Amino acid sequence: MQDFNILFKQFSEFGRDLFLRGLVSSHAGNMSVRIGDTVYITRRGAMLGRLGRTDIVKLGIDKNDPDVSRTASSEAPVHEAIYQSTDAHAVMHAHPPYATLLSMTEDALVPVDREGSYFFKKIPVLAFKKAGGGKDTVSLISRRMKEHKVVLVRGHGCFARGDTLEEAYMLTSSLEASAFFIYHLKR
Repeated sequence: MQDFNILFKQFSEFGRDLFLRGLVSSHAGNMSVRIGDTVYITRRGAMLGRLGRTDIVKLGIDKNDPDVSRTASSEAPVHEAIYQSTDAHAVMHAHPPYATLLSMTEDALVPVDREGSYFFKKIPVLAFKKAGGGKDTVSLISRRMKEHKVVLVRGHGCFARGDTLEEAYMLTSSLEASAFFIYHLKR
């Protein structure tokens, strides 16, 4: 129980930070943490800025109860695929406004600021013909996450992976800061 208390505190703090920073809207985005063969992920439709204890769903990395799978975030298959293909222990999915806006016209973002350049050489933008999280979408995102700690999905948002939720949050917020500079330099 103590471990879940610590985990819940982290989910609460970074969910609140994502919302207050404007990186997700009220009921958007999701986060997960992998511990061994277990993934803890936010519930489908959870308010990241106001998470409750029941907003964290426990999944197996490979097998899940269908009722639990329906409760978990709709992005759970992407999170699971990232865990299976990388050494990540945390995954964050957000909708940073400037990064998402630029993803609609760019094939990759190349940071122009020092912080962004330090963390990213470039952030790929993945485009899919069909909306939704089909197997092709999940597969491409997880494959690209092997090479990059952050990817953008055209018109949708980003996925960031890290050793901790703090690292995933740092990468997400750094992406948005870089996108802000890129956007304003293009004007």
